[in-house]
Amino acid sequence: MITRMSELFLRTLRDDPADAEVPSHKLLIRAGYVRPIAPGLYSWLPLGLKVLRKIEAVVRSEMNAIGAQEILFPALLPRAPYETTDRWTEYGDNLFRLQDRRKNDYLLGPTHEEMFTLTVKGEYSSYKDFPLRLYQIQTKYRDEARPRAGILRGREFIMKDSYSFDIDDSGLKDAYEAHREAYQRIFDRLAVKYVIVSAVSGAMGGSASEEFLAESEVGEDTFVRCVQSGYAANVEAVVTAVPESLPIDGQPAAVVHDTPDAPTIATLVDWANTAGLGREITAADTLKNVLLKVRQPGGEWELLGIGVPGDREIDEKRLGAALEPAEYALLDDADFAANPFLVKGYVGPKALLDNGIRFLVDPRIVDGSSWITGADAPNKHIVGMVAGRDFVADGTIEAADVRDGDPSPDGAGPLVSARGIEIGHVFQLGRKYTDAFSADVLGENGKPVRLTMGSYGIGVSRMVAVIAEQHHDELGLRWPSSVAPFDVHVVIANKDAEARTGATELAGQLDRLGLDVLFDDRTASPGVKFKDAELLGVPWIVVVGRGWADGTVELRNRHTGEKTEVPADGAAAAITAALAG
Repeated sequence: MITRMSELFLRTLRDDPADAEVPSHKLLIRAGYVRPIAPGLYSWLPLGLKVLRKIEAVVRSEMNAIGAQEILFPALLPRAPYETTDRWTEYGDNLFRLQDRRKNDYLLGPTHEEMFTLTVKGEYSSYKDFPLRLYQIQTKYRDEARPRAGILRGREFIMKDSYSFDIDDSGLKDAYEAHREAYQRIFDRLAVKYVIVSAVSGAMGGSASEEFLAESEVGEDTFVRCVQSGYAANVEAVVTAVPESLPIDGQPAAVVHDTPDAPTIATLVDWANTAGLGREITAADTLKNVLLKVRQPGGEWELLGIGVPGDREIDEKRLGAALEPAEYALLDDADFAANPFLVKGYVGPKALLDNGIRFLVDPRIVDGSSWITGADAPNKHIVGMVAGRDFVADGTIEAADVRDGDPSPDGAGPLVSARGIEIGHVFQLGRKYTDAFSADVLGENGKPVRLTMGSYGIGVSRMVAVIAEQHHDELGLRWPSSVAPFDVHVVIANKDAEARTGATELAGQLDRLGLDVLFDDRTASPGVKFKDAELLGVPWIVVVGRGWADGTVELRNRHTGEKTEVPADGAAAAITAALAG
């Protein structure tokens, strides 16, 4: 097929959009692939839609190859199934809720576990119908508080979500591995550099969970890995290496000290190093107690104390994952005023435990470890407060930040961090949703069997931006051939009538050889045409210009920048061979 640029619905821009933060956002708008219409909402223009459809085709082919069957649910969904699983409440403000004219509640679907489960329950009733794998490619909606980075984080996006249904855990593991391998083939075909990391399941529920992250400096997800072992996990899933407990017997008693004007860890360390404690004190010797209020879906706010070593900060992603589905907020002045036993800047474990406040600590705070921490009175701290003797926490929580150099959970070496963009996620859901809807079938022995599920998602529209992030240079986009909107971009680089005729004939020959051709037949200057060709990012550019009179055309590789002179006679066959190679 030949697409003439003189007829193509396209306007390129020379300047970056004012609100664009990341390269993909800038380039996809400048090159005319997408256009913003509201925060987090984008229209797909012809070039962008071609790339999107090619990505969908790759995903479909690999899903079909593992025996998955495509279906399609509506995006507008009733409230009742999401009430059954509590997700009407758990999703909080991220859910788009609306009512019809009869005041019935609906939502715009953020994900479809409920629908898949109910559909399978309604259609199948025997173990003979399984295993079953279903998928859809469909628009999802989430009311992002701060949509950003173009189509990387929007309010409307396209996902492939698939679900496996099996009668036992062995079948679930087989389905999980099949999807995992299919995802690797998909991302390899899309030429995406990625890493597979251990993850948490969050509101999805389930047990085994892995994320596929595209490595990118603009990624919102931080992950860590151990070079020595290959261990990799996003920060929410990292399990702290717990030190050995220490002997409690023989440790000196805890002593309360006056610590004037020391409400912060830094000021406390300064005081400690002038107090004659007999050793140098660092922030790691102090116990920082962070106060939150936490509310389970549909519940009341409750106070929660979290103790972490003073050299660590609370990581909000880890904290959120540890508390999910509860929401949380730091205490404000009104909360401290309502709980006078909490002395801001001097809170210690004793006041929390004595007043029935749940107190969770970082796993490093093991029995026998000694700490300098708040004494629950203004300008006072306790030195030598020993865990397991002077206080016993209600449990542990993975909420402190993970740092480069921290020991890997597998003990093989230190962790190093990097950033990535989530492009896929696979879960072994188990029976969370089939339990909620009592999705049973008749087993081989004639007794009911509860189905077990897996859930597997790929951000299809996000992949357009991810590929753009990994495949661009200072001139513009550089699409891999598997997703490029065209196979070859033919540019007429002068106004010579014979060159124009030759370029038109060459474009026709390339079309007849099966290539998808973008033909720049405009009357614009060669400079404008070259800039557009570089910006649009078609992997191969054919220039019909000054060399035409000498019997040659120029073939440019957009990825490498390499330029090759090709004889005009037989150019179509030579170009097609070069593209195939």
